[in-house]
Order: sequence, then C-alpha cells, then structure tokens
Amino acid sequence: MTQEDPHKPFVIEWRQGFKVNIEQVDDEHQHLFTLVKALNLESVQQTVEELLDYVVVHFSNEQALMEKSGYPAFEQHLKLHEDFASHVADFLGNGDAWTEDRVQELRRFLNKWLVGHIMTHDLRFGKWYAEHVAPEKAAEQRQVSLAEKAAAISAQLHPQERSAPEAKHRGFFATLFGLR
Repeated sequence: MTQEDPHKPFVIEWRQGFKVNIEQVDDEHQHLFTLVKALNLESVQQTVEELLDYVVVHFSNEQALMEKSGYPAFEQHLKLHEDFASHVADFLGNGDAWTEDRVQELRRFLNKWLVGHIMTHDLRFGKWYAEHVAPEKAAEQRQVSLAEKAAAISAQLHPQERSAPEAKHRGFFATLFGLR
C-alpha cells in the first residue's frame, strides 16, 4: 500500500456523482470544490476569506431550502453545518502561520468533509426532496403551462380581442424615457 505524500496537493474535482439533483445546491457544491482547489500558499488568506463567505451563503441557502420544504432531518443537518463551522474556526484560529503543509492540511480536510457530507447527508436530502417536493413543483409548473396554453388557444380563436400596441416605441428604454 502506498502512503499519501503530505506535500502533494490533495485535490478532488467535482464529479457528476456528487449531484443531489437540486440545481442550486449542485451549483453551489461545484463552486465550493473550485474554491477548495484554488487554495494555495500565495493567495491563501484571500481564498480562505472567499471560501468562508461562500460557505455561509451555501449553508444559508441549503438550510432555508430544507426548512421551507419541511425536511424532517433539518435539525440534524443544521448541527452538521455547525460542527463543520466550529472545526474550521478552531483550525483557522490557532494562530499558526500559513505554510504549504498547513494549506494542504486545510484542503485535505475540506475535500474529505465535502465529499463525505455530500455523499451521505446532502444526497439523502436530495432523495427526500425529489420524493416530496419536486412532484409538487412539477404539478405547479404543469398547471401554469396548461394555463398558458389555454390563453394561447383563446387568443388564436378570438384574434379580434387582442389589442394592438398603441405606441410605436416599446420596451425598457421607451418606458424609461416616456416614449410609450
């Protein structure tokens, strides 16, 4: 068995297998992988700040989605996010200078945590969401689509009821400059 070289960058690329099939969550996860990959000694402080800001955005968005959808394991998931934040705060707050080894240690932790968290907890949420929320959203979209089709058919059947544009100028700039 080969031993992992502690000086070799530990990089995990985003893979389709990480998808939870909630577009916003998947996009945010993908961006997190990009930020972790960007960690290097030369720009570590800036990248860490950007990463922390984005983690707050992602956790807030994901938690709001869970809470709004009534996800039954929301409280447990929130605790996982809090534990992660505490661990990162401890790591960053220890006062050690940034070295290549410390950057790699942070990257290794973040990659392993992201993969483990996504593949276990976020995929579980994605599956629950697909079973409980996605069908409702699809039904709502079908209703809107049917209403739009009915309006289009009605317009074709009764073309005289459609009103022609009253002004020669239309659009945002015409409205802005009072040309409507």
